[in-house]
Amino acid sequence: MSQPTGEVGSVVDASSRNNENSAEKPDDVVVQYVVLRRDLIDSWPLGSVVTQGCHASVAAIWSFKDDPVTLQYCDPQHIDSMHKVTLEVKGETQMMNLSEKLKLGGISHKLWMEQPENIPTSVSTLVTPLPLHPSSSFVPTRRCYPRRATPYSRRINLKPLTSRIVLLTRRRQLGQIVEEVEAAKKRYGRLNTIVMNSVLEACVHCGNIDLALRMFHEMAEPGGIGVDSISYATILKGLGKARRIDEAFQMLETIEHGTAAGNPKLSSSLIYGLLDALINAGDLRRANGLLARYDILLLDHGTPSVLIYNLLMKGYVNSESPQAAINLLDEMLRLRLEPDRLTYNTLIHACIKCGDLDAAMKFFKDMKEKAEEYYDDFLQPDVVTYTTLVKGFGDAKDLLSLQDIYLEMKLCDNVFIDRTAFTAVVDAMLKCGSTNGALCVFGEILKRSGANEVLRPKPHLYLSMMRAFAVQGDYGMVRNLYLRLWPDSSGSISKAVQQEADNLLMEAALNAGQLDEALGILSSIVRRWKAIPWTTSGGMAAVRLEALLGFSKSILRPHLLTKVIPSEPIESIMIRFEATRPLLGTLQLKNVVMRFFNEQVVPIVDYRGSCIGLLHREDCNNLDAPLVSMMRSPPTCVSTTTSIGRVVDLVLEKKLKMVIVVHCGNLSGSSYSSKAVGAFTRAQLYRLFEPEQQLL
Repeated sequence: MSQPTGEVGSVVDASSRNNENSAEKPDDVVVQYVVLRRDLIDSWPLGSVVTQGCHASVAAIWSFKDDPVTLQYCDPQHIDSMHKVTLEVKGETQMMNLSEKLKLGGISHKLWMEQPENIPTSVSTLVTPLPLHPSSSFVPTRRCYPRRATPYSRRINLKPLTSRIVLLTRRRQLGQIVEEVEAAKKRYGRLNTIVMNSVLEACVHCGNIDLALRMFHEMAEPGGIGVDSISYATILKGLGKARRIDEAFQMLETIEHGTAAGNPKLSSSLIYGLLDALINAGDLRRANGLLARYDILLLDHGTPSVLIYNLLMKGYVNSESPQAAINLLDEMLRLRLEPDRLTYNTLIHACIKCGDLDAAMKFFKDMKEKAEEYYDDFLQPDVVTYTTLVKGFGDAKDLLSLQDIYLEMKLCDNVFIDRTAFTAVVDAMLKCGSTNGALCVFGEILKRSGANEVLRPKPHLYLSMMRAFAVQGDYGMVRNLYLRLWPDSSGSISKAVQQEADNLLMEAALNAGQLDEALGILSSIVRRWKAIPWTTSGGMAAVRLEALLGFSKSILRPHLLTKVIPSEPIESIMIRFEATRPLLGTLQLKNVVMRFFNEQVVPIVDYRGSCIGLLHREDCNNLDAPLVSMMRSPPTCVSTTTSIGRVVDLVLEKKLKMVIVVHCGNLSGSSYSSKAVGAFTRAQLYRLFEPEQQLL
């Protein structure tokens, strides 16, 4: 039977008193301990938490079903008088620590990992003879008291919302996250710290640190849901990524002085989050300063840990100083620190950045030899090691070494080749000019993805294959890849990817000599996308196609300017700068306000007559302010020799209302201080498109 709620000691005594009425001795009574997480009780539905304890309890009994104590516990004579004690720990860290203590104490138990989240939720011991003294270091000292069920606690389940936020974070859909969180607040009243911490992580991941800080302050203010160490670690990481280091240090000082909201303790995890952000940004000067200031928290027995050296090595690689990362290895060895797998992976990456593949292979060989010498599987090369080498051989165009390392990776039993590794192999094969090899690997990816969807290739891989075969003029292969891009690829397909796929299909048809097919594709591109950038490979293919078809068959002919020759200089049709009637920047708006009722944009000049900006009608918002304070500066400038077609493209592309024309000799240095000689406006462009009147 289940024990009544109370302290652990009282549970033991109650069990003993109940058994005084039976033929069993107290020493023969068996108890099973079930330990749950307090933080899950606060955020999950109560039924879900109870289910986790049930999972752990049944799994423990089945895992040790042949143990004599288990047989006694499940004996038919005792099946109706089972004894269980339910305890609690604070969170995941305490749960993992408890499991480690039980292992060290030789106590059989089951740590239940909830899937697919893969998080520890409950621990159940193998049923053990009573009493197991509550003062034992293996037993949590707090009894699990579920809070009184309220309509709010029964109704709310924020776990799906948290999972949804994590999914949208990977897709960088921050706007959607904010909308769904606001909707949840309206529905539930307010959310918990776990959900809001995931929102903070989404803001940092998407690079919006201002939004993260605003939400953090809302959480920390009186009446808010509160902040914890995870909240602070996320904000510190975001400030580091945004290079707002002074604010990060100020936050650390408030934590150190005990004045921070939520009273978090200064810990190495907070320092490591900011340190990693600084190193990823390549700011080693501030990273070393952070290490020097908080070295007491980070040092391991008075010396830097392997983790610190790994972070510093990564920082030197990111700051384009890979040789300095390699030199840190000597310092590690002098301190008798053994490199781990991450150390070797970073060193191999540094060697490849230096272009020294021989040194990279030497570290790779040393890594495998030490793993065999120490029988340490955690030192064996992993998929990151092989992927790094694959990229290095691809950049060096060493096809034979690339094939050897790929074969070794496939034959390695403890390495799972993920999508990133497969993509790296295909890209490396293409760099080495082996389209057949890339096609073979690509086919293997598609074959394996049938049984494992996580291996489905990203659109990037399809584009890489299409580029290679488009250059060769293999229209059939490019068309097959084009048709399979939507149904077989993984992830969202952006507008830029769709446009490039269309352009590559046209380029492949053109290189294959199928002009009619290429013309049809170009026509569909113009209809679908309304424009085609001339600077892209698709734009160059369109130019080649126009040249081959001739002007009479040109599909772009109706879109050309009929009144001017696009190749002529803009000087031939520009308005003289004096005709634009520029205004002095020191004038107040109230003195010239009527000018903007008739004109949308007016040039602004300084006392020397140089054009320093453009003032738009929509920016005129303060009658007492000088014009220079409201203008947009510097203005877009072109030289007098710039072609009309280029200026028209510039106006259409950037949606400009006016372009300033300067003399060629004045274009050096800062264009906004050059002496303007003319202007070209959007109104002029509209007049160029007007049809000419036919003579009667």
